[in-house]
Amino acid sequence: MKRLFDVCLALVALSLLLLPIIVVALLVRLTSVGPILYWSDRVGRFNQLFNMPKFRTMRVDTPAVATHLLANPAQFLTPVGSFLRQSSLDELPQLWSIIQGDMSFVGPRPALFNQDDLVALRTEYGVDQLVPGLTGWAQINGRDELPIPEKVKLDAAYLHEQSFCLDIKIIFLTFLKVLRRDGIQH
Repeated sequence: MKRLFDVCLALVALSLLLLPIIVVALLVRLTSVGPILYWSDRVGRFNQLFNMPKFRTMRVDTPAVATHLLANPAQFLTPVGSFLRQSSLDELPQLWSIIQGDMSFVGPRPALFNQDDLVALRTEYGVDQLVPGLTGWAQINGRDELPIPEKVKLDAAYLHEQSFCLDIKIIFLTFLKVLRRDGIQH
């Protein structure tokens, strides 16, 4: 049921968001050197790696680490990077990952391949059983501001409480957070 919901919603979202996707792609192409999409190795279900697309918000010479680990992340942002991150428009290409089955609309955000501490803790709590999501319980309860142990506890709570109704609630609350730009690192 969840997979069918994900595919149907992703196809509807793609059809409704086609024009914004094209505009963002053009903005990325016209304002910085490099590819439009940034593909990063992410940890998926059962800790299997997959390639996740995002609109590129950082310069091509940016180290491949989590943004919060960069000494001065702002120095690596492209001219439209900050706007894309604040508006979450950089996440739109992940609709492709949902259609492919690598991601779901709701689940724990996929860890970077080198976030060993996050991956280990998620595995300890059984969160690695979940398909990673475009949004999740941790995202609406703090997003980038949460320390890893707190994020994993929220992911584990979702693991044990997941339901269709909870997913709808998370999607709705995510929409509100994105509109308000709550909890976003620049």
